[in-house]
Amino acid sequence: MSAALLVSVLRDPDVVSALDGAGWNALIAAARAERLIGTLALALDERCVPESVRPILADARLDAAREARQALWEADRAAEALGEPVLLLKGTAYAAAGLKAGEGRFIGDLDILLPQNELSQAEDRLIAAGWEWVKEDAYDDAYYRQWMHELPPMIHRERDRMIDVHHTILPLTARPTPDVEVMLADAVPVTDRLMVLAPEDMICHSAAHLFADGDLAGGLRNLWDIHCLCCQFRERTPDFDLALLKRAAEHQLYAVVLRALRLAHGLFGSPVRQLRAPIQADYCPRWSDRLFIARLLARDGWGRETRKLLRFAFYVRSHWLRMPPLMLARHLLTKWRKGHRPA
Repeated sequence: MSAALLVSVLRDPDVVSALDGAGWNALIAAARAERLIGTLALALDERCVPESVRPILADARLDAAREARQALWEADRAAEALGEPVLLLKGTAYAAAGLKAGEGRFIGDLDILLPQNELSQAEDRLIAAGWEWVKEDAYDDAYYRQWMHELPPMIHRERDRMIDVHHTILPLTARPTPDVEVMLADAVPVTDRLMVLAPEDMICHSAAHLFADGDLAGGLRNLWDIHCLCCQFRERTPDFDLALLKRAAEHQLYAVVLRALRLAHGLFGSPVRQLRAPIQADYCPRWSDRLFIARLLARDGWGRETRKLLRFAFYVRSHWLRMPPLMLARHLLTKWRKGHRPA
């Protein structure tokens, strides 16, 4: 499996010394499919790679650097439009804070977090500054506004860049209810216009996005983020694991964060620390972890997704986590009638 090969190389870049042509094809295909090609390129920067591969990796490094600049510029434009510092999430936050998780990372949409009572004013200011709604459909617009953790997505009409304005980190119908007020209060400024979540909250958000909300599509990149964040924060704070799990419990995300740590340890070799008190943390694999790993690694030698039934099961699971059963049934029926099909 190409994704398993990608994990092996990210964990130990010297693995590439044994690759033949087919192996390199599979590695590059998986890295592109998982949007980890820039990360791979940086990991192999000092390694001996075939001449035919060097231009691919060089282009990936340049592309990742360009995307980081664009993302930070877009964040600055959003702060200018809103007239106040913005709290960044995900890839743009990692890049703004100079974290290892942001190195070589391809950054898509700009994700920001605002207090819910500021959403209406933020909408007006963003629209005045050139952003407009992506979703024209009335059902989708109402669904976002009533049940989701963010406004409907917006795109800038000139720069063609997306922005997602969050007011919390999980859908309002999700079972866990993270304390977004604490996250906002403990945010860390990185410039006079940009802020990021506190380290523990940053990992809680990444784990929640991966395991308590989504269907694990593109999950290897998110798990790699968690691995990098944990390694870097542990170097700064010896008791970081304890602080992280205590914070996760406060956000009702203890099981989610613990799974993220187990899988990051199992796949990428993230160091873990067994805890007994004042909070218990056992990193022994669970039987269900095998299903998550199978979903994360479901790619063939050409980078194409495999295990269609398993992917569909995780798609349904992602909606099950978000909604009560009757609401889920109505939502899926509505999306089916409108022509939506999971990939």
